[in-house]
Amino acid sequence: MSAAGLLDRVAAYYSATLSAYGATPRGADWNSRESQELRFERLLHVCADVTGFTINDYGCGYGALARFLHDRGMAAEYVGFDVSAAMIAEARRHLDGLPACRLVSQRAALTPANFTVASGIFNVRLDTPVETWEAHVRETVDDIASLSTRGFAFNMLTHHADPERQRDDLYYADPLAWFEYCRRRTRRVALLHDYPLWEFTLVARWP
Repeated sequence: MSAAGLLDRVAAYYSATLSAYGATPRGADWNSRESQELRFERLLHVCADVTGFTINDYGCGYGALARFLHDRGMAAEYVGFDVSAAMIAEARRHLDGLPACRLVSQRAALTPANFTVASGIFNVRLDTPVETWEAHVRETVDDIASLSTRGFAFNMLTHHADPERQRDDLYYADPLAWFEYCRRRTRRVALLHDYPLWEFTLVARWP
């Protein structure tokens, strides 16, 4: 399967959840606002104690992270990118009037920012073979890193989740393998696996 074909299927999946549930956490395939915001808190460890930064939200959905940053008074210039045109259209409505906020539907429109974060974009594998999906994940992590001048963060479902809770259409990753993949880029890598969700967050910063 081509990369474009793979992304088209993922875009269709999220467009369908948005159509079913609207601009809500469920519309982005999360169980609750609480779990969505807990993920944001972990991802934003990458820019802890930093003010006046720029940030790319890679797979932004309807723009919930931009609203999260604004509501907490975190001064940031935000750029959201999503492969689902429906999500970008909804994000434009959801974030209308929010300052320092830009939304794009094409990867070519992204430029490097201080930080790049990605929440949930590696979960929905559908029936893509694991080897093919992991190659896609590696390419995407590399892309996220290339868009980041100070650091990046992303989350994944953990393969330590209870077997009876795991779904065949989702990707469950080995935390240590992806820690090592990030560590090849920088020694400043944190693996956060201590919060009450069946996932982990990797945070990488440049020296």
